[in-house]
Amino acid sequence: MLAECDEVVEHTYHVRAAQQAMMETFRTYCFMDTYGRLNVLSSTQIVYHARRILSNALGIPKSKIRVSKPRIGGGFGAKQTVVAEIFPAFVTWKTGKPSKMIFTREESQTASTPRHEMEVTIRLGAMKDGRIRAIDLYTLSNTGAYGEHGPTTVGLSGHKSIPMYGSLEAYRFAYDVVYSNVMSAGAYRGYGATQGIFAVESAVSEMAARLGIDPIRIREQNMVREGQFMPAYYGETANSCALDQCVERAKEMIGWDEKYPCRDMGNGKVRSVGVSMAMQGSGISGVDVGSATIKLNDDGLYTLSIAAADMGTGCDTILAQMAAECLECSIDDIMVSGADTDTSPYDSGSYASSSTYVTGKAVERACEKLKGRILNKAAQMMEIDSADNLEFDGKKVSDPESGKEISLVDISTASMVNNNETFQVTETNSSPVSPPPFMVGMVEIELDKETGHIEILDYVAVVDCGTPVNPNLARVQVEGGLGQGIGMALYEGVDYTLNGYVKQNSFMQYKVPSRVDVGKLRVEFESSYEPTGPFGAKSIGEIVINTPSPAIADAVFNATGLWIRELPITSEKIAMGLMEQK
Repeated sequence: MLAECDEVVEHTYHVRAAQQAMMETFRTYCFMDTYGRLNVLSSTQIVYHARRILSNALGIPKSKIRVSKPRIGGGFGAKQTVVAEIFPAFVTWKTGKPSKMIFTREESQTASTPRHEMEVTIRLGAMKDGRIRAIDLYTLSNTGAYGEHGPTTVGLSGHKSIPMYGSLEAYRFAYDVVYSNVMSAGAYRGYGATQGIFAVESAVSEMAARLGIDPIRIREQNMVREGQFMPAYYGETANSCALDQCVERAKEMIGWDEKYPCRDMGNGKVRSVGVSMAMQGSGISGVDVGSATIKLNDDGLYTLSIAAADMGTGCDTILAQMAAECLECSIDDIMVSGADTDTSPYDSGSYASSSTYVTGKAVERACEKLKGRILNKAAQMMEIDSADNLEFDGKKVSDPESGKEISLVDISTASMVNNNETFQVTETNSSPVSPPPFMVGMVEIELDKETGHIEILDYVAVVDCGTPVNPNLARVQVEGGLGQGIGMALYEGVDYTLNGYVKQNSFMQYKVPSRVDVGKLRVEFESSYEPTGPFGAKSIGEIVINTPSPAIADAVFNATGLWIRELPITSEKIAMGLMEQK
C-alpha cells in the first residue's frame, strides 16, 4: 500500500523517560492491629493490587493484610506500582513494631518508575490530495531493569494513535520491549499513547507540509468520525466522537487562519502555531472492575464506599455527585468512604482513566437499586400494594393516587425495627468496550531565532470526554495535563551518568514548568454522549497530556523549517539546527 502512495514520510521519534514528579513523594506506614493483622496505610492508587503484591512478597495470606489509602498528593501512575510498601511491611511483619518509610525527593527521582523511554518509527503514506492511506508503526520500548508494565504500555503507542485516522486502507503495528540497566519504567499519565501520538501527529503534520496542505485540513480530511468502525482500536465503533467539532472550535479559539504558519515580529523573533489531535481510552475493556456500595443511614443520609483512589483527580466528588443525582439529594447528603481493602468493595484501582467511566457506572446501578428498595419499603409502610406508581423526590416518597406520603427519615428509622430488607447495595461494573475520549490542542509560540528559546503564548484545548460530569474538575484536569505535557515537550527528561546514576535527582536539575512557563491555557468541551458511560461520560484523566509535544514540534517547524524528533525540544537543539540550516 505504501508503494502506491504519492508521498511517504518515514522517521524515528525518540521520547525519553520522564518523571511523574507528583508533589507528595512515596510513603507508607505499617502497624499490627489487635487481631494480628498487618495494616498498611500507603500513598497508593491501587489498594487491592498492593495487598496482592504484599501477600506474594511476604508469603502470607491476603486475609492477613489490610491496605488503606488516606488523602494522597498526586500520583499520575507513579503510585500504580508498589514502590515503597514492601519494605516497611516486611519490617512490621517480622518485628511486630510500627514502621514508616517516606521517600525524599531525591529518592523519588532515583528509585521510582518513570515513563518508558521509546523510539517510535513510523512510515506514513498519503496521496497528493491529502488522503492518508497507510500507517506502519514500530515501537522499541525500554522497560528498564524489570518488566514492570513492560508488555502493556508499549501496546498503547499504536492502539491509541493509529485509530485517530479513519481513512486508512492499511495499517501495521509491531513492537519490541528491551531490558536495560536503568530505573524500571512504570505507569505515567498517557501510558504509551503519549509516545505514539508524538510520532504519528508529527508525521501527519510533516506530510501536510510536504503536500502543501494546511495541517488542520489534512486532519479534517482523514480523522475518525462518529459511527465509524475502528479496526485498529480493538474492533470498536466510535459511538461517541466529537473530534470534528473539537478541531473547528479550537481553530476558531486560536485564530488559526490569521496566524498560520508564522509571523515575523521584526526583532529576531517569530510567532507560529501548531496543532495536534489525541485519543485515549476509558478503562481497560474486559479487564478493569469498578464497584460501589451505597448505604442509607438511619438519619436519611447516605454513605458511599469506593476503592477507586482519589489522588487529587476529584473522583470522590464526581462519584458522590453521580450518587446525589440518582438519589435526588444534595451532594452534602453523601458521605464518601475511601479506599480500604477491609471495608470497600473490590475495585482494580484508579488507573487507565477508569474511575469516572467504570466505577461511575457501578455507582449509578447501586443507587438505582437502593432507590427501588426505598420505594418498596415506603409502599409497605403506607400499606400500598405496589411501588410502581410511587414517586421519590429525595426527601419523601409519595403516592399520587391516594395522596399518602412518607419522609425518607421515617423510612430509614423504620429500617432499624422489625425489618427484613437491607438498605445497603453493592454493584460491580466491568465494560466490554473502552470508548475513547478525543481532544485537539493548538499552540501559539514565540521563538527567538538567535537562541532557539521558546515562549508559550497561548494554548487552546478542546476535549470530547462525553458528558463532562463536573466541568470545573474536568477543566483543572486538562490544565494540569497540559502543564505536564508542556514540561515533557520542552524541559523534562531523565539522563544517566556513565556509571548509571540519574543526573536529575532534584527539582534543581529536573525542570518542571512553573505557572509562568505554560502561558495562557484555555480549555473548552465539545460534548458527545457515550451510551455505555454513566450519564454519557467518558474519561479525561490521561488524554490531556498527549497534545503538547506534537503541537509544539509542529509550531517549531512552522517557525523555523526544522523538525525536532527527540523530546525535549530544547533551545539548544533549535539553535544548533538553525546553524546547520545556514
